[in-house]
Amino acid sequence: MRYKKLIIIFLNIILFSKLSAQTNVNEEYSFYNSRIKEAPEYIFSKFVEAGMSPTNHVLTEAEQQKVAKAFSLLPPLHLKILKEHLHSISFMDNMPNTALTSAIEPEGVNKEYNITFRAGILNETISEWATWKEKSLYEIPSGSSLEIQIDGGNLDAFVYVLLHEATHVVDAVLKLTPHAEEIDSLVNHTTYTKNIWKLFNVPVARFVKPELEKTRFRSGKIQPITAAKGIYDSLQETPFASLYGMASWYEDIAELVTIYHLTDKLNQPFVVYVKDNGEIKSRFEPMKNKLVKKRIKQLDVFYS
Repeated sequence: MRYKKLIIIFLNIILFSKLSAQTNVNEEYSFYNSRIKEAPEYIFSKFVEAGMSPTNHVLTEAEQQKVAKAFSLLPPLHLKILKEHLHSISFMDNMPNTALTSAIEPEGVNKEYNITFRAGILNETISEWATWKEKSLYEIPSGSSLEIQIDGGNLDAFVYVLLHEATHVVDAVLKLTPHAEEIDSLVNHTTYTKNIWKLFNVPVARFVKPELEKTRFRSGKIQPITAAKGIYDSLQETPFASLYGMASWYEDIAELVTIYHLTDKLNQPFVVYVKDNGEIKSRFEPMKNKLVKKRIKQLDVFYS
């Protein structure tokens, strides 16, 4: 009888330890719950002025679970910085873009940030959302045999977008990329921009490619779908993880960290396909690009 009691006590100790560990893990990323608020008024005003009718979105229980999962998948450094500097997180309907990260007090010493998300992404997978976004770069005539498709796996799109926006916060707080007031002034480059960027939105000469300079995130212009293969072939000759990453060094680091974490840490695919009648004509897989892979060592800081 005494032996049975000892076994029961031992099992209870193990169970309590597991529950305590689970509680501690949850506390690591559940801090955001108390920071879910309506977006700041100036964000609403910005979209209203642009002719939109944004409204606050109240999360359903299922959506809350998706948000919790996404936070639980963030790298350690992201969680640490967000605990200290995330002022609020907001969700909005009728929002024109996917997400917006903005400083609450740009001149303040605390460096607090709000991240506002378009609530619709909570109902999309990464593959669905990323394909939609990539298609927006091209003019695709009705009936065209050419198509763009991204295989980013079946995780929620919110996982990708949260990681991207949270990287902006980490970057702003730690100044992983230069945050100079005058964009044309001499730049004191960091590890993440040296030999890659000349100015915040100008790559060094060797990575300036005619096909890439015409794209939407470089020129603001949409390209014909017939140009897609040449565009990704040119992108393969650069250290950028995506076309969006070429918009500026701020987007570069956010895309690099996000796609690396998605593929290397979460074991998800990330491949851009150009297809003609369903047949693959071109593929761009950033984390297999030798120039992108050379930058991976720089990302150790996010996991130490």
